[in-house]
Amino acid sequence: MSDGAIETRGLAKQYMLGARRRERYATLGSAVSRTVAAPFARLTRRGRAEARGEAEARSFWALDDVSFDVRPGEVVGVIGRNGAGKSTLLKILARITEPTRGSATIRGRVGSLLEVGTGFHLELTGRENVYLNGSILGMRRAEIDRCFDAIVAFAEVDRFIDTPVKHYSSGMHLRLAFAVAAHLEPEILLVDEVLAVGDAAFQRKCLGKMGDVAAQGRTILFVSHNLGAVRELCHSSIVLAEGRVAFRGSVVEGLAAYSRSLVGPGDGTAPALGFRDVAIAGAPPGHALTIERGQPFAVQAVLDLSADVEAGNVYCILEDGAGNTLTHHRTTLGALRAGAGPGSLELSVQLPVLWLAPGVYSVYFKCIGRHADGSDVRLLSERALLDVGGTVAALGKALLAPDAAWTVRAPQAPSRAATA
Repeated sequence: MSDGAIETRGLAKQYMLGARRRERYATLGSAVSRTVAAPFARLTRRGRAEARGEAEARSFWALDDVSFDVRPGEVVGVIGRNGAGKSTLLKILARITEPTRGSATIRGRVGSLLEVGTGFHLELTGRENVYLNGSILGMRRAEIDRCFDAIVAFAEVDRFIDTPVKHYSSGMHLRLAFAVAAHLEPEILLVDEVLAVGDAAFQRKCLGKMGDVAAQGRTILFVSHNLGAVRELCHSSIVLAEGRVAFRGSVVEGLAAYSRSLVGPGDGTAPALGFRDVAIAGAPPGHALTIERGQPFAVQAVLDLSADVEAGNVYCILEDGAGNTLTHHRTTLGALRAGAGPGSLELSVQLPVLWLAPGVYSVYFKCIGRHADGSDVRLLSERALLDVGGTVAALGKALLAPDAAWTVRAPQAPSRAATA
């Protein structure tokens, strides 16, 4: 028998799109009205549209055949594009919604923070909601009493703890909701992207708390688009794409798989032309390279272009985990071909020491040019992932972390001659 904290087997969730909403309550009057109007409704465009809408209702699979295991004490980052199924997965694991098929086995008490104030009763005070949520998690009153002061202190709502939650600001609501979920000692903690609602100081505080929870050997599933936070906090990753597991493994390789998925159909890349073999020098294509803060690196790729591409520019772009552009280098196709001639171009861009803060970064190429007939060329490469070693704990939201020499000296007392 498996001893995993979380096990999913063939998990799937289907939603219906285009179906006409049914009335929640049927009345005698509405039934008579529908019976009388039915023959006439068929003759109207509205009646035909409703009939077609009912017949053409389509299904949408938010999750489809999702299977994975999570070990006790493992911290897993769940990443993917918007609509990939991340929130649906957490809602199934939290027993908020039921799967259409498949199974999810949870071994341990679950705490979840999926939406601001999920499980809170707005008419109750903050104090009452702490005890209500603790009871829902299966905590005894003595256990809640023991954690209560720490919850209030973390949430910084001590002055308002006996005020109904409906009067809280969204920030206060979020702080208390997270404090309850993190402090009531769940064996499994599910956290969605709601941390993005708080300010920067609160986000760092929450990440620090989740780090403490992870250090205690509890299991965490963390959904976030903040790739730096995922890299800092998580032991492994699950990448979801169109409701399926696209990757399950280490954090850095998972972030690389996610970055590659950002280049998809419709970005202008032609099947037979474009960039290939994009990599950080020293790492095979599709894999990340780990460097230290003060270390230079090079990016390489092969660009295949048809001979009739007459003019254009090639760009090499470095972004952080949040998608902010840090460096943007450009050269012309003419300059590249002057050194290589016609045909494929083997590109290599040597970047100097950038003093990047610890975290995960991506590098990619793009080409914007013109065919001889005047039509445009727009090519975008896959992304190569760069992992800068170190911890972000003391850096806040800084993107650069250069070495700096600190000096200090005591102020000199003014001389007697100067005061005379």
